[in-house]
Amino acid sequence: MARITSHEALRSILQPPRPTTISKISDRLDAQAETFVRASPFAMLATRNAAGTVEVSPKGDAPGFVRIEDARTLLMPERAGNNLAFGLQNIIDTGSVAMIFLRPGTGETLRITGTAELHDDADLLQSLGSAGRPALLAIRVHVERCYFHCARAFLRSRLWDPASWPQAQRISFGAMIAARTGGDASVAEQIDANVQRAYTTNLWSNG
Repeated sequence: MARITSHEALRSILQPPRPTTISKISDRLDAQAETFVRASPFAMLATRNAAGTVEVSPKGDAPGFVRIEDARTLLMPERAGNNLAFGLQNIIDTGSVAMIFLRPGTGETLRITGTAELHDDADLLQSLGSAGRPALLAIRVHVERCYFHCARAFLRSRLWDPASWPQAQRISFGAMIAARTGGDASVAEQIDANVQRAYTTNLWSNG
């Protein structure tokens, strides 16, 4: 199979988008986009570092957890997580971000590309708090490109159709980490117990 290495070769397979498709791209949120963000409980945040390495992080909370400051500015809270902070470090390094917002049951997704910076103003973090805890950081996203993506990927995957869902897969971080660090079964069990606490009593903190 030949490798595609040029835009010309790519466009010989995928025809240029229709003018009407291009016209849906905006540099700000319109009324439909604002409604979508306010109802969305989940988004994916993509970032890249100076070397070009890309990270994608899931972000989720109660619907509307991402605040709309204005049609070109969003505020996203940073909650407790694994502390790897790859994406946050990337924002400091390059500021380049892209997001996809999902709304359960809706096949269309909202795509946003732009730049971001981190803030730790106490009042701002408190206002972005949840479950009685302030946000750890605030991610301010400046919108440069915004548009809705059609529902075909969701329709093909039947993602919102419960009848198509396989049985949930249980991920054992304990088995994974123990195997890579020389730990035994008791170490794996302890790690999995810690993860379970993170999912329940420590959902909102790393305490």
